[in-house]
Amino acid sequence: MAVIFVAKSATVTEWASDVGLGKNIYWVGVDEDADTALAALNKGFCGGSDWTVVANADAGAVTAEQAIERLSKREKLIDPKLYPRLRGAVGLFRVKAENVENHLLVKKALEGGEVAAVKLKPADFAAYLLTNAQR
Repeated sequence: MAVIFVAKSATVTEWASDVGLGKNIYWVGVDEDADTALAALNKGFCGGSDWTVVANADAGAVTAEQAIERLSKREKLIDPKLYPRLRGAVGLFRVKAENVENHLLVKKALEGGEVAAVKLKPADFAAYLLTNAQR
């Protein structure tokens, strides 16, 4: 059973912020086991060895290519050819906080909850990415 997961690295986030990509950088992947994928990421993927899985879910019939294609319609897929540090890493996304905030506000409004200002956490970004990757 495949698992889709969202991972984040403090080292890569700091680098991305320094080069102008912002601080909301997440990697989305699909693998049979999130732990083995995380072990592979921590071997220096994109120059970071501190990757953590923020959230994961059952992928169902979604492949990695389908998830990346679906997410790239909503968020900016970082082109690994433009940054030598990325070395062909596919699945790294620059997520706009405004999109996540709008997603949460609309979700609360549709559920009938109180619509108020939201303080975003990495789990909110991950839930947004997982939801859009599985649509």
